[in-house]
Amino acid sequence: MNADALVIFGATGDLARKKIFPALQALVKRGALTSKVIGVARPGFSLEQLRQRAKESVTEHGGLDPVAFPKLAELLQFVDGEYGQPATFEKLRSALGSAKLPVHYLAIPPSMFGAVVENLGRAGCADNARVIVEKPFGRDRASAHGLNQALLSVFPEPSIFRIDHYLGKEPVQNLSYFRFSNTFVEPILNRSYVQSVQITMAEKIGIEGRGRLYEETGAIRDVIQNHMLQLVASVAMDAPTSRDLDAVRDEKARLFRAIRPCAPEHVVRGQFRGYRSEQDVALGSTVETFAAMRLHIDNWRWAGVPFYVRAGKALPTSVSEVLVQLKTPPYSVYGESLCDPDSRTNYIRFRLSPDVAIAQGVRVKLRGEAMRGDEVELVATQQPNDHLDAYARLLGDAIKGDATLFAREDSVEAQWRVVEPILGDASALYEYDKGTWGPAEADRLTDWADPSVLRKPAG
Repeated sequence: MNADALVIFGATGDLARKKIFPALQALVKRGALTSKVIGVARPGFSLEQLRQRAKESVTEHGGLDPVAFPKLAELLQFVDGEYGQPATFEKLRSALGSAKLPVHYLAIPPSMFGAVVENLGRAGCADNARVIVEKPFGRDRASAHGLNQALLSVFPEPSIFRIDHYLGKEPVQNLSYFRFSNTFVEPILNRSYVQSVQITMAEKIGIEGRGRLYEETGAIRDVIQNHMLQLVASVAMDAPTSRDLDAVRDEKARLFRAIRPCAPEHVVRGQFRGYRSEQDVALGSTVETFAAMRLHIDNWRWAGVPFYVRAGKALPTSVSEVLVQLKTPPYSVYGESLCDPDSRTNYIRFRLSPDVAIAQGVRVKLRGEAMRGDEVELVATQQPNDHLDAYARLLGDAIKGDATLFAREDSVEAQWRVVEPILGDASALYEYDKGTWGPAEADRLTDWADPSVLRKPAG
C-alpha cells in the first residue's frame, strides 16, 4: 500500500541537498509522489527557506523541472525542533494530520536514530508507519545489533527499510537479471570454471571536504562492508526461488553467512598522500582511503575461488566493475600458450559505471593459414549510465512498501561479521600517491586487471 506522507529528518542536511530533493522531483515527475512531504530540522529554518533550498538542490543536481518542481514545492511542509525534544514530535504528529501510513526517512547521523525512533513511538507517529535508515548501520557488529534492537523496539522488521543506494542502481539490477535470465551463464559461475573474481570500485575524487565524516568511517566501513559485499552477493548468490521479498533476501543472507571473516593478512589498507592535511583530519590519522582484500566463500559452489575486492579514493579514474576470470582450457589443441600471465582470455565483465556494459572475453582465430588466435571482447550490451537515479528508485519502493532492494537485519550483521577482524588498525597502513591504483603492496594479493584499459572489440 502506498504511503500517504513522507517525513524527512535532516531536511536541511547535505544528503537531502545532493540526493533526496532531486529524487523527490523525479518521483513527482513520474506521478509516484503525490502526498505531503514534511521536512524536519533543527530550529533556524522556515518553510520558504526549505523550498528555496530544494530549488537550489535540484538546479545543481540534475536540473530544475519547470513542471515537476512547482508541484514538489506545494507538497513541502516544515517542522522545526530538536530531535531529542518530545515537543518536536508533537508538532510532527499535528503536521501529519489524517495521514494513516507515513514513511519516516532518517537522513541523519546514526547516533541520533535511537532518540528519534523512541520519540516517534511515544508521540504515536510510528503507528502503522515505515522507517528508512541510512548506512552505515553501526560501526561494527555489536553496534549494528544495538541499532537494530532500537529500531525493532518501535517498528516491526517488515516496516524497516535500511537503504543502501547501491542496491537501487540500474546496472546492479542488470547484473542479477543477466545472471538469472540466461541459460548459458549460471552453469559456469562456480568453482569448476571460475578462476577468480575481481570487483573494483574506484573514485578519482578525494574526500571532498568530508574529513570529519571520513575520519569516522574509512573505506572499509564506508563502502566495503555495504556496497562491495552487496556486489559479491549479486555475483555469487544462488538463484532465488522467486522474486518474492524473502526469497531474494534469504539467498543473500545465506551467501553472507558463507563468506569467511576476512583475516588481517588478506587485506591491504592505503591512505593517499595529503589526506592528513585535509580539513578536520587528524595529523596522525590511520584511517584508510583505500582497501583491497581477498575473500573466500565456504560453500559448495565457490569453495577455493578467491574473490578480490578493492575500493579507494584519489585513484586514476572513477569506475566500478566486476571481472569474472574463467579458467583456461585444460589443453591447447593448437600449441598456443594459454597461460600467459598478461592474458585474460576468457572472462565475463560487468561494467557498472561510468558506462554500463556486459561483455565476454574470448579467443578467435587470426586470418591466415596458421592456427593462431587473438583475444577479443564480445559485448552483449553497452550504454550510457543515465537510468533512474538509485535514490528515486529506492524512495519510490519505500513509498510503495516494496523492501526487496533494502537490507535485512540478519544480512547487515552478517556483513559486519565478515569485516570485523580488519576494522581499525588490525592491519598495516601504506601511503600511495594520488592518481595511482593504491599502494604497491596491494599487488601481492593478485594481478589486478586495469578497468581503465579498453578491450579489443570483436569485428
